[in-house]
Amino acid sequence: MTVTVQQVLDELRRFAPPELAQDWDNVGLLVDAGRPVTGVLTALDITAEVVQEAAALGCELIVAHHPVIFHPIKALAPGDVPALLVQKGISAICMHTNLDAAEGGVNDTLAAILGMRDTRPFADGCGRIGTVDETSAAALAAFCQKTLGPGVHYVEAGRPVRCLAEVSGAGGSYWQEAMALGADCLVTGEAAHHNGIDAKRCGFGLVVAGHWGTEHPIAAVLEDRLARAFPGLTVAAAAADRDPYTYL
Repeated sequence: MTVTVQQVLDELRRFAPPELAQDWDNVGLLVDAGRPVTGVLTALDITAEVVQEAAALGCELIVAHHPVIFHPIKALAPGDVPALLVQKGISAICMHTNLDAAEGGVNDTLAAILGMRDTRPFADGCGRIGTVDETSAAALAAFCQKTLGPGVHYVEAGRPVRCLAEVSGAGGSYWQEAMALGADCLVTGEAAHHNGIDAKRCGFGLVVAGHWGTEHPIAAVLEDRLARAFPGLTVAAAAADRDPYTYL
């Protein structure tokens, strides 16, 4: 099956409308190689390794969460990822904060993994807050370590967790908003040292489960969405899309 990049972009815009993106973000078709699409690779990050995998699989399009071009480009070298995409004839569609906020997107996916119910948006629409079976920050951290990946650390609330908030990626600064909304704990990907200090002082739980860990599950969601939307199109989640960190 062959489709156009525009057809895939239109489908993704229905899933995560660009108007949901924050005004500082860069989303949409960021690299257009001008080729029809027979195969799509989905990923959290477009790295050189992901580009090479797409080329080896014959994929003309990569759909990712993190923008492959974010800051204005002042110079481009042959080894830079946008240049590699053009060299290989591979287009790139990136959906960032619009996919964070979208129904069924990054944060709904994380909320489902965490067993959250009756969720509602918070954190500029990107996070979710809801109820969970009674647990603790320590138990949530252990669950995240098992399901999302290594490197999890946490601040124990010292009280049961019944109302849970989550913000994928770098969401540690939202802990006070989560607490004000009645949450007992926040699960996020990254948090500053002083977020932990202040959360501990306030008796608020904080689980830091890694930027990659809290957002990588969206690659499988994108794979499933596109495979259903375009039967016959080859779609796969990138095996080369890995956490850049090594953990002791």
